[in-house]
Amino acid sequence: MTATDSGERALFASTTQAFLGKEASLRTVRDLHAADKSFDPAWWRRAAELGWTSLLVSEDLGGGSVSGNGVADLALVAEMAGHTVAPGPLQPVSVVLAGLVDADNRTDHAAAIEAVMAGEAVASWAVYEPDRPFEPLAPTLTATATDTGYRLRGGKDRVEAAAESDLFLVVARFGDELRQFVVPADAAGVRIEPTPSIDMVKRYARVHFDDVDVATTASVGGPGQTATLIDRQTQIALILQCAELVGMLDEMLAATIAWAVDRHSFGRPLASYQALKHRFADLKTRFEACRATTAHAVSEVGARSPDADVSASIAKSFVGEWASVMLQDCIQLHRGIGLTWEHDLHMFLRRAALYRAMYGDPDYHNRRIFACLTESEVAQ
Repeated sequence: MTATDSGERALFASTTQAFLGKEASLRTVRDLHAADKSFDPAWWRRAAELGWTSLLVSEDLGGGSVSGNGVADLALVAEMAGHTVAPGPLQPVSVVLAGLVDADNRTDHAAAIEAVMAGEAVASWAVYEPDRPFEPLAPTLTATATDTGYRLRGGKDRVEAAAESDLFLVVARFGDELRQFVVPADAAGVRIEPTPSIDMVKRYARVHFDDVDVATTASVGGPGQTATLIDRQTQIALILQCAELVGMLDEMLAATIAWAVDRHSFGRPLASYQALKHRFADLKTRFEACRATTAHAVSEVGARSPDADVSASIAKSFVGEWASVMLQDCIQLHRGIGLTWEHDLHMFLRRAALYRAMYGDPDYHNRRIFACLTESEVAQ
């Protein structure tokens, strides 16, 4: 997944890695947490200048990928970000852009796309319903027609970077139809209620839409296209999660093995004991499986394969299940120091635990995989 098979992609990868190492280090994450901040808006604008936000956007809208496959390029950024559990709204911004650029009426949202690409505006997907699991196609928030457009009423939960967002892409029920709407965060009737997060810097909130009026052009895509757009947005969210988890696991496995090589017991490196060698071998095997599963999902989603949905769910089911378990193993292998606040391991475990739950937990995706495979067998 991190292969750089061209000079342009190798340059993009090295530039991204250098930028993250300098401006999104683990020290930066700790400083942001101490200041009770999610990310620095100026930092995010510089990240956008590197091209992170333009990878899913076509050239006619001002975007463009590095390799010709924007999904693969974006997954590369996410994987590198995982090495430092980097802050920033890469995931919500990318998910929103995926919906806007695929919409039939994308030209209605050209200004929003341009602002988000430039890093001047932050956008987030308001898809979760309060006190309900991930059910993107079953919203309870309603939209009704007005003389000038639509009126939204209801609430959304677990909206990432809501307090820092300028735009929300809101999933709503319009009569018997499923629709999405672009809603300015400062629109009358929008109220943001922060909620706790296990992550050091990622912030979430419940967003209330109390009779929020939006224009007709706020609708994203036609009524018959919304479910397809939501499927695509979900796929992007899942592969970015998995790619970031792969980067996190890569970083922490290397750190754990290095620690075991450096530390000695009875005059021998800890890594020389056979029992620990077996544990490292198991961790490495699972890591390679996580990386391969994610790479396949990225390839399928990038190619818009008919199997993209099931591939993304397989990746989330496997990587989401094992990432937390593997990081807990790393903590145990570090012995007592792994449990301390001063050690970095808990920062990775927090992010992994968060991602396990967001956009459907492994059990949800196991059921989704079963449903997809059953439908395929019936069709045959």
